[in-house]
Amino acid sequence: MLARNFTRIARLSRGFATHASSTPASLPAVLHLKTGQSFTGRSFGAPRSIWGETVFSTSITSYTESMTDPSYRGQILVFTTPLIGNYGVPNNKTAVDSQDVGVVLESQNVQCSAVVVADVAEKFSHYTAVESLSSWCARNGVPGITGVDTRAITTLLRDQGTTLGRLAIGSDASLASPSAEEYWDPSVENLVAQVSTKTPYELNPTGDVKIAVLDFGAKANILRSLVRRGAAVTVLPWNFDFNKIRDQYDGLFLSNGPGDPNHCTEAAQHLRRTMQEWDKPIFGICMGHQVIGMAAGMEAYRMTFGNRGHNQPVLALASSGSIKAGRVYVTSQNHQYALKLEDPFPAGWEPFFINCNDSSVEGIKSSPESGKKVWGVQFHPESAGGPLDTIEMFTDFLAECRAHKLQLNIPRSQPFDAAKVAPGLKQATPQRVAVAA
Repeated sequence: MLARNFTRIARLSRGFATHASSTPASLPAVLHLKTGQSFTGRSFGAPRSIWGETVFSTSITSYTESMTDPSYRGQILVFTTPLIGNYGVPNNKTAVDSQDVGVVLESQNVQCSAVVVADVAEKFSHYTAVESLSSWCARNGVPGITGVDTRAITTLLRDQGTTLGRLAIGSDASLASPSAEEYWDPSVENLVAQVSTKTPYELNPTGDVKIAVLDFGAKANILRSLVRRGAAVTVLPWNFDFNKIRDQYDGLFLSNGPGDPNHCTEAAQHLRRTMQEWDKPIFGICMGHQVIGMAAGMEAYRMTFGNRGHNQPVLALASSGSIKAGRVYVTSQNHQYALKLEDPFPAGWEPFFINCNDSSVEGIKSSPESGKKVWGVQFHPESAGGPLDTIEMFTDFLAECRAHKLQLNIPRSQPFDAAKVAPGLKQATPQRVAVAA
């Protein structure tokens, strides 16, 4: 009797794993690297060959968030974690209100060009999953390769830096390796222009503080982190001249984005004028951080390896809000470019964070004597996925915006008390709004 019960439990537990939905047949596949190496495996997802920049991520979870991050545009993403796809893919639609921005993941579609895994899970098990990784990739036109030694690929990329690649599927897999001249470099294109919204749109319009977001390829969790803290958000195209409407807003946010920041000099020029003439808070993340640096007179350069993963330690060199100087914070990152460390820093600026591994610049801020409130960080405080060590930087930013707004509304004869500004969350009345595709 007891044995029969144990047998039933075992059968029930096996039933929890869901068979993968119908997907294209697996075909021969080869990953070619421009440096000459080739790795043979089997395809999954879309049965098409692609070119791209081969990079690796050390993240253990959140493959769906990584793949929908616009910062991975044009890249062949190698996951160092051996098993990918075991918890499937969720329904990527949600409400648009004071808590959500229309998607569960980081954008509406898969953004990377292809994925490389050691072992793709054909079955998945998670209460929110609706389809397998393979079927999701196939629907989005994204190819994948499985059955390759991702440890060897990662070692190559770690030692020689990110490398251009070619994922050949089906009949293309039997062809000779491409010549060096054939490889396509996505960094020569303005990838930001490809992923940025084409028209402005609003989120949580009933929020108590109005924030403009320059969209260089914004992750959805950046927008969630703002609206869930009570902000009314207007998302603008990457090259929109904010100076035309800046007096309507209480703060400016510059998002993350893919590719070479030197394609965004137009945005940096607009921002330089904003920082010179406007004294309200400004906050930038990843690409936004680099654009702030360029507007301040710093130089952005291409790193040999870049930083991608959920375990990058950064050291705070200055205190600001929830950030305390001398503390190390573990962060989520995805970037190939960084600001060049300069000594001395441009007038009115100071270093904010530095990477504990490679000493690259991880953050800058306006100095106290500048009279400005501007911050930029190379990492992702919003994570998705990754640690939440620095998530309260969003609270800090909005607290400064509210404080500045309150100060402007106080008669000059009355003293300003910053303690009256509550940095807590404001629950706005849910209201559905149109969100750009």
